[in-house]
Amino acid sequence: MSGVVTGDAVVLGLQPARLPSRALALLIDLVVVWAAYLLISVGLAFATASLDEAAFMAVSIATFLLVLVGAPIAVETLTHGRSLGKMACGLRVVRDDGGPIRFRHALVRGAMAVVEILMTFGVIACIASLVSARGRRIGDVFAGTLVVRERVPAARATAVPPPPPWLVGRFAQLDLSAVPDDLWLAIRQYLTRMRQLDPQVGRELAERLADDLVARTGTPPPPGVPAADYLAGVLNERQAREARRAFAPPAVGGGGEGVAVHPSAGAAGTGSWAGREVRGAVGDAEGGAEGGGEQVTRATGFAPPA
Repeated sequence: MSGVVTGDAVVLGLQPARLPSRALALLIDLVVVWAAYLLISVGLAFATASLDEAAFMAVSIATFLLVLVGAPIAVETLTHGRSLGKMACGLRVVRDDGGPIRFRHALVRGAMAVVEILMTFGVIACIASLVSARGRRIGDVFAGTLVVRERVPAARATAVPPPPPWLVGRFAQLDLSAVPDDLWLAIRQYLTRMRQLDPQVGRELAERLADDLVARTGTPPPPGVPAADYLAGVLNERQAREARRAFAPPAVGGGGEGVAVHPSAGAAGTGSWAGREVRGAVGDAEGGAEGGGEQVTRATGFAPPA
């Protein structure tokens, strides 16, 4: 299945959830919600014992709608598609375009679940999932959603490809302080799965991500550099800065200034991007480059760039 990277940093490159995993997640959700419904119903039965039959029926209907219908809708809305059962099974509900679901998507899925799941004991949902190529039930079709797998076995994980050698260190002076973590995540996810995409789709996604990156850094890519290579080069630079920040020796003289290392010093760490999430690790490479050349050279073994 082709992957899709969206502005919300949700990747539809994961496999659609299969019926067994969806059924297990649904079973967990139903056990929880029915247990809550029975407990609340018993409590309300004692609390409303003095009411007449019509009032008792109204309270029962309201409890059914709030607990069995409203609660799952609220949970999926607040967690952006991850109910308790889906969390346990590593599943998530996303939009067709790969973005996180909103209240209207959860509302349509929850309303259709009354017929698909509650009234027919899941028979209609199972048949629809088996017929659908992507395992969608009727509620997913009307809501424009899809249930995907979030957890991928480690053996299937794909490494982020390194940038071309001539781009390593090319972006040493680029200001990355305004680039949000969500955009870094989207870039990494795209680079991880770009070989699985249709070439035309991949180019469009790379260009869109590159435009977002240029808007944050204020610096366009070098002429003639493809968008995918530009993204890989900038991500490599960020990783190099993180490595320098993590492994740089203490600053000479105790002044608290950063220690500068030549931009090419972090190129060897290219292959370990996928396992790191560091917030705000930018700008350290430039911190000690001015006014301390001899001390920096003695401390690091590298001469700062001219």
